[in-house]
Amino acid sequence: MLENNILNKIAEEHNLNNAKFNRLTGGDINDVFLITSEEKKQVVKINNAEKFPGMFEAEKAGLEVLQKPKVIDVPNILGIGKIENTSYLLLEYKESTAKSSTFWEDFGKQMAALHRTTSEEFGFHRDNYIGSLPQQNNAAASAANFYISERLEPQLKIAKDRGYDLGVTRSFFSNISAIIPDEKPSLIHGDLWGGNYLVNGNDDPCLIDPATVFSQPEMDLSMMQLFGGFDKELFNSYKKDFPLVSGFEERIRLWQLYYLLVHLNLFGAGYKAQVTSIIKQFS
Repeated sequence: MLENNILNKIAEEHNLNNAKFNRLTGGDINDVFLITSEEKKQVVKINNAEKFPGMFEAEKAGLEVLQKPKVIDVPNILGIGKIENTSYLLLEYKESTAKSSTFWEDFGKQMAALHRTTSEEFGFHRDNYIGSLPQQNNAAASAANFYISERLEPQLKIAKDRGYDLGVTRSFFSNISAIIPDEKPSLIHGDLWGGNYLVNGNDDPCLIDPATVFSQPEMDLSMMQLFGGFDKELFNSYKKDFPLVSGFEERIRLWQLYYLLVHLNLFGAGYKAQVTSIIKQFS
């Protein structure tokens, strides 16, 4: 099989002797495998290099930036490359354990610490991906400008090109500009749903598959509440260390709009009603 041939070449490139491969659960974009060799266990992600150019380079950059503050665990990057038409990213394997009694409290504290890592501008030093869709990260001086120009407008254009009439008005953009708080940008994961963290061997949270950017911390918190999977104790713990700007509860659906637009553009019209409801609410 072509797939096995690629995996064997990756193992050979990284001197992984007598490597065995087991498929792990992954998304629609990447194939993910556990590599067990004489030396260690590692995880490798592979995808089509032409279909998703630069995806793993962007993920590598995001993981490195998330790792830099040393406040929350992320996998170490062990290798990156391209074999024939296949890109790959080789990562540290994290043994997964059950949640401890303090897991959610610790998770909240660690997310607060991550969000205290700031930048002078909103954005990121390179574009990346949200799911399989390109995500642009041009610098912006304000939270509202960044959210509108770098998040909503690109997704709204994709939706329009795919034939969705979402009823966006000029008043919508002016209204949301007025209610988005102008905080300093925080380092955020950017796509933190329940499938993008695991419990590592030390009973601590470990973030995976980021769409890293310096943006509103409320974006992470809102995404975490969109599909569930996070205990309320995490949010209570977070707020003790990182008090939220007044009115956050009223802004949650606004931040969730971006992620719902992504889902609309990736998975189809089943998400249109939620998208149009939020647009109407803020118009």
